[in-house]
Amino acid sequence: MDAIGTELATRIYLDHAATTPILPVAIAAAAEGMARWANPSSPHGDGRAAKAALEDARRRIAAAYGWAHECVLTSGASESLGIALGRSVAARRIVTAVEHDAVLRLSEGATVLPVNANGHVEMDALARALDGAGRALVCVQWANSETGIRQSIAAIAGAVHDAGGILLVDAAQMPAHADAEVLRHADLVAVSAHKRGGPPGIGALLVRDFGVLLPTGGQEKGYRAGTENLPGALGFAAAVEVPEDLAHMAALRARLEAAILGEGGEVVGAASPRSPLIGAYRMPGVSSAAQLIRFDLAGVAVSAGSACSSGSMRPSHVLTAMGWSEPALREVVRVSFGRGTTEDDVDRFAALWRQTAADARTRAA
Repeated sequence: MDAIGTELATRIYLDHAATTPILPVAIAAAAEGMARWANPSSPHGDGRAAKAALEDARRRIAAAYGWAHECVLTSGASESLGIALGRSVAARRIVTAVEHDAVLRLSEGATVLPVNANGHVEMDALARALDGAGRALVCVQWANSETGIRQSIAAIAGAVHDAGGILLVDAAQMPAHADAEVLRHADLVAVSAHKRGGPPGIGALLVRDFGVLLPTGGQEKGYRAGTENLPGALGFAAAVEVPEDLAHMAALRARLEAAILGEGGEVVGAASPRSPLIGAYRMPGVSSAAQLIRFDLAGVAVSAGSACSSGSMRPSHVLTAMGWSEPALREVVRVSFGRGTTEDDVDRFAALWRQTAADARTRAA
């Protein structure tokens, strides 16, 4: 193995919330789909065979999430969110201050809900926002993509539905079968393949009742135009059928956090329910940018927030909304775990964290 191959083999990947490696079964399924070259919308025998494969993939995706209603295949969670936010029958939009950039970009003019220091939606503010003219669509994350903090979907859904509103859940970070509250209470759910071991460029909008969306014609029962992505759908279905060991992930995160806390680090949202797949950590006195450079040079991939904003010099809007001020909010990195993460990965990164923090203390002395 050459030097580059050795480096790649020994690198530690802890940025699964941005994207996670495509599973071999998903690669094989997508390759099978590429061999089915016919257009699923064509009326001839080849097209009908492709259509049957597409519908089977759709059924499997919905079943993997435990969803018993409609499933619109899209290019990913961002498009799913765009369809829901742009084409719902609601007269108003309400989003939280900690939503993903994709949601905030699509929500110009929306009411923005504050969160408390623990990252949770202020329920009094939600009640006030819902007490207005016209039906409201409320968008909330299953888990924050920067901190992993989870919202109480059941409580939010109760308030939204009591006011006659529609609940959209951004579940891009949610593993299949991870939350019965979402399945029970959400009206619309945006999901993504590439965060679950499937190929990029495919996702879905799970829809409880098409009556909450305005159709535009074309494919996907008239709710999304464009040639159907059969290879992507088959890869998505294969990926989400592979279980994710969330208990193992939680144990790995706890192992890392014990080491970080032992070195004077800070766990963001430690008192809040969080996804076991994501953690955000502050290293006092060391900027996120400096940490990322040092970690990357040492062969460790982490991030300073969601993939869509981690390259920006802007302060995290999530930590700002939670009341963090500079320089603290610029000293936070995100670590996210996947199926391939091992104890050895965590221990090696923890050792690197300790050394980086110790070096910072030495320089400050």
